[in-house]
Amino acid sequence: MNFSKKFFAVLLVALIAMTMVFAQSIVEVTHGEMYGKTVVLHSNDVHGSVEGYAKMAALRDAFEAMDAEVILVDAGDFSQGTTYVSVSKGADAIAMMNAVGYTYSAIGNHEFDYGYPQLVENAAKAEFSILCSNIFDANGNPIFANYAVYETAQGAKIGFFGMDTPEAQTKANPSLIKGLTFPAGAEMYAVAQNVVDALKAEGVDTIICLAHLGIDESSEPNTSYDLLNNTTGIDFLIDGHSHSAFSTFDGKAMQQTGTAFANVGVVVLDSKTGEICDNYLQDAAEIASDEAVAAAASVIIEKVNAEYAIKFGVSEVELNGDKAPGNRNLETNNGDLITDAMMWAILKDEASISVPAENVVAITNGGGIRAWIHAGDITKKDINTVLPFGNTVAVVYVTGAELLEALEASTFCTPTSLGGFPQTAGMVITVDTTKAYDANAETYPASTYYGPASINRVTINSVNGKDFDVNATYAVITNNFCAAGGDTYYAFASASAQFDTGLPLDEVVMAYITDVLGGVVGQQYAEPQGRMTVIE
Repeated sequence: MNFSKKFFAVLLVALIAMTMVFAQSIVEVTHGEMYGKTVVLHSNDVHGSVEGYAKMAALRDAFEAMDAEVILVDAGDFSQGTTYVSVSKGADAIAMMNAVGYTYSAIGNHEFDYGYPQLVENAAKAEFSILCSNIFDANGNPIFANYAVYETAQGAKIGFFGMDTPEAQTKANPSLIKGLTFPAGAEMYAVAQNVVDALKAEGVDTIICLAHLGIDESSEPNTSYDLLNNTTGIDFLIDGHSHSAFSTFDGKAMQQTGTAFANVGVVVLDSKTGEICDNYLQDAAEIASDEAVAAAASVIIEKVNAEYAIKFGVSEVELNGDKAPGNRNLETNNGDLITDAMMWAILKDEASISVPAENVVAITNGGGIRAWIHAGDITKKDINTVLPFGNTVAVVYVTGAELLEALEASTFCTPTSLGGFPQTAGMVITVDTTKAYDANAETYPASTYYGPASINRVTINSVNGKDFDVNATYAVITNNFCAAGGDTYYAFASASAQFDTGLPLDEVVMAYITDVLGGVVGQQYAEPQGRMTVIE
C-alpha cells in the first residue's frame, strides 16, 4: 500500500511535469513573431499635431499583436506648435499622450513657452514619467526625475534619462524661467556622464537617452553628437529639437523622426539581454489610425475650430512660413507683414513713445514665425498658428550701438538658419556673411550665445529714410520674448528702458489686416520689400 502510494505520487509528479512541458510547447508555438522583443516607439517635436497620436497608438497595437513588449517615449516639444495645444497652454498635449499611454518623455525648450509654473502644472496631469537630468531649480535639484529604469517582462533592465537643450534658457522667454539653470558644454556632458554612471551602478543592461538637443551646427557644442562624443556608456540616443529625420548620424547610434509625426521611430531590443537588435523610422503615412485615440483628438480639434476657424480676412499672396530659406536666414514677406503691424500698433499713438517717429524701428525674431499664411481665406487659427507663443508687443529703448550689437549677434551664423534672425521694419540693413563673426570670449550671461566683440557683418544703411546714428536713441518695437533677452537679444534685456504694451502680437496682426489693409493682404506683400540684403 505504501509502495502504491509512492508510485502514484511519483507518477502524478511526472504527469504534471509533462503537462507543463506540453503547455509550454503550445505557448511557444503560438507566440507571435516579435515574442522576446521589446520595442521602443518614439516621437519628437510633435508640436501640436494631435492627429498623429492615433498613428502611434495603432503602431503600438500592431507590435503588441505580434507579442512584442512596447514602450512609448517622446523627446520633447509636444506642447506648442498648433492652436490645438497652445490654447490650453500645453495641457491638451499631455491629455493626448495620456490617451496613447506614453511611458516616458523628455522635455524640449518649447515646454517652457508658457512659463515654468505652467509646465509644472501640466506635468502633474501626466500619467507618464517626465525625465530631465540637466535643468536645475534654485536649490540645485533636477526639476524632474533624473532617470528611470524599466524592467521588461523577461528581465532586461533598460535605463532612460532625459536631456534638454541648454538653448532653452534663451529660446523660452527668460522672464518666465527665472531661477532655473541650464548647464551647457562640458558641464552638460558631466551631468549626463554622472547619470549614466548612476544607471550602470543600478545594473541596467541598456541605456537610452531621450535628448532634445538636435544636430544643428548653430547649436554646437550642445548637440546630440557633441553629447555622444563627450560621454561613454549611452547605448542609444533618441533625438529631437532640429526637426531632422535619420536612423543613424555620422555612424552614431541615434535616431530622430523629423517633426509633426512625419515618422514614428522604432528601436527593437532583446527582452532578456537588452541588446539593441534594430532601429528604423516608420513612415506615419503608412500607419492606420487608432479609432479611440483619433476620437480623442477630434474632440480637441472641433472645440478649437469652433472658436478659431472663422474667416476674418483674405490673402492674395503666399506668405513665407519656412525656416530656411525663410524666416531664419533672410527677409520674408511674412516678416514684413508682422513687423509692419507692430510699427502701426505703436505709431498710431505716437504719444506712447519718447523718441521721434523717425527713430522707431521694429524687430521680431524669425524663429517666432512658425507657419505659412496661404493664399485664400485667413482665420484666427491661421494667425495663431503663425504666432503661437502668446507674445505681446514691447518697446525697448536702445542706443544705435546697442541696436547694432543686437543685429550683429542675431546674424552671427547667417546664412545658416537661426531662431534669433531679425525680421525688421523701419530699417534698411546689409548682412555681409563673407566676413567673420568676431565673438566675445564668453557667452552672454545665462545664454549659449556669444555677443560680438566688434561689428563686422551688419551695416544699418538707413532708418526710416535717414542716416543711422550710432549715438542716437532708438525705440525698438519688438515682442516681449526678445525684450527679455530671448534668443540672441541680450542687448535688449540690458537696455536702459523698456515697457510691455500688453497687446497680444497675434491680435495686433489681425487688427492691422482688418483696419489698415481692409481685410486683404494684397500684392504689396507678394515679395519681401527690400529691407535686408544678405551678401554670401
